[in-house]
Amino acid sequence: MRVVEIESPGGPEVLRLAERPVPEPTQGELLIRVAASGINRPDVLQRKGHYAPPPGASDLAGLEVAGVIERGDQAAMDKAGLKVGDRVCALVAGGGYAEYCVAPVEQCLPVPDGFSDVEAASLPETLFTVWSNVFDRGRLQSGETLLVQGGSSGIGVTAIQLGRAFGATVIVTAGSDEKCAACLEIGAHHAINYKTQDFVAEVQRITGGKGADVVLDMVAGDYVAREIECLAEDGRLVIIAVQGGIKAELNAGLVLRRRLTVTGSTLRPRSVAFKGAIARALREQVWPLLASRKVRPIVHSTFAAAEASKAHALMESSQHAGKIVLTWTA
Repeated sequence: MRVVEIESPGGPEVLRLAERPVPEPTQGELLIRVAASGINRPDVLQRKGHYAPPPGASDLAGLEVAGVIERGDQAAMDKAGLKVGDRVCALVAGGGYAEYCVAPVEQCLPVPDGFSDVEAASLPETLFTVWSNVFDRGRLQSGETLLVQGGSSGIGVTAIQLGRAFGATVIVTAGSDEKCAACLEIGAHHAINYKTQDFVAEVQRITGGKGADVVLDMVAGDYVAREIECLAEDGRLVIIAVQGGIKAELNAGLVLRRRLTVTGSTLRPRSVAFKGAIARALREQVWPLLASRKVRPIVHSTFAAAEASKAHALMESSQHAGKIVLTWTA
């Protein structure tokens, strides 16, 4: 099978097509003939040598795929209501940049009717991440306000739609007026250009001084102190990436007086059982929204697998709004 390998840690140019044997599924797993692979920020970090795969995972990048089931653990597939020939999308801990990928059955979901392979491949990583962090850890409720840092990212456009679908007011930040406009079109109620506006002041203005109930943060660093300032009483700050650095100072007095929660998580190293529970929640709560197109994939660009380096360069440029996907057509 063809795969995209990381020749050595470095820039996008270190990605190259190579040949490898097709992997074999073991107990609780199935093999997917991959039609499309989603690209995510962790892939970029892995390419640079900053994010090693968890023990036992493939050394290939790629955390989400869509395609057709080739074979697998029949008992596990029967339990999940899946069979050979079904179209599925899956969250994986690695190995997604390949024509064939092994995935735990529990982390596979049926492709919604009418969705292309490219659309399906754009779903798992962002949906699993947003559900786990915004709704499970952040406990977002209908009627609350959600602030999403980086609203035009793959995570951002998913958080916008899910937040709105479940009755929250969604505020986003983005780095240009064009990206802000794109976020509003996708469904955000308010968009703040963080390069020209103070997002703390804007959140306070928009909420009438109450603040945001949940903040989804992909920046960390010096953003943390500012996010603490714009949280409402009993607010929750959920950190899922540290693009702005791992160190932060904050006003602990505000945390005490407003009863704030600061939390965070990484999804990739979590157990199959943990991810399987998220998959079941998504199938029950979110898949009907996908079927009705109340929540929809936002795909900015697709690239042939041989152009993976160009796809990574686009990801790093941040000149996209939505997902970037690789395709494996011959």
